[in-house]
Amino acid sequence: MTALTVRRLLIDLEQPFDRHWCGGDAFLTAWFNALSMSFPVGEQFFIDSVRRGFKALPPEKQVELQDEVQGFVGQEATHRRIHSLFNNHLKDQGLDNAWERRAEKRLAMMGDVDPRHPLGVTAANEHFTALFAEWLLGRPELLDGCEPRLKAMWLWHSAEEAEHKNTAFDLYLALGGTLEWRSRWMKRVTWIFLFDTLRQTANNLQRDGSLWRLSTWASAWRHLLGTQGLLRQSRKAWSQYFRADFHPNQQSSDLSERWLQDNRELYKAVGASA
Repeated sequence: MTALTVRRLLIDLEQPFDRHWCGGDAFLTAWFNALSMSFPVGEQFFIDSVRRGFKALPPEKQVELQDEVQGFVGQEATHRRIHSLFNNHLKDQGLDNAWERRAEKRLAMMGDVDPRHPLGVTAANEHFTALFAEWLLGRPELLDGCEPRLKAMWLWHSAEEAEHKNTAFDLYLALGGTLEWRSRWMKRVTWIFLFDTLRQTANNLQRDGSLWRLSTWASAWRHLLGTQGLLRQSRKAWSQYFRADFHPNQQSSDLSERWLQDNRELYKAVGASA
């Protein structure tokens, strides 16, 4: 069982921020904005999937996982609220959240299926976000030059994503989820996630007028495919998900723990509810 604390981030997101808030880098700004655009609908789906999976457990297993599930729900609900506030400013800047509309239609198609399937989707997405979190926490300088409140938001979110990466996976296993379906969902989620992220990023850049600038493409190459880029650095950890003996806690969360310990002044612990 993973002990999870629900935290209230002590920043003000009522005030607007610059269009290129990420250190003036148009690509990084558009990329982070695209990710944020997916979070409210995605995190609500994750919450619903975990709640539903938890209710399907036998009573003795519910007792074992109750605190972890409550913490997961509380953390994700807080992320959803914070990014909804952030996304409101993106809308005011003229950006169009097409990803959210596509995701709502796609997720609605799952309907009343075996709870292991939405948990498989959730576990795959949580693996993605945990990899992104570790990559970002290892390179906080990417957020140098942006407003401190926004840097705090992204690093806090990353730390908590790495912290609760086990929950959906544990529920999936507890309900008898198989390696075959775990692998199938990861393959599908990989293509959908990458396609939607890049599509929304390009849409953001086009509306911003920065899509065809050389500096935009140079930044994209460096931060995604370069030596220290996200995709290159995460490929090995991503592939481990397909091993029969894989568990998320095999991959280090030291950077998450360190950030949470070193930045206690940025948040306040609060209660959780499932």
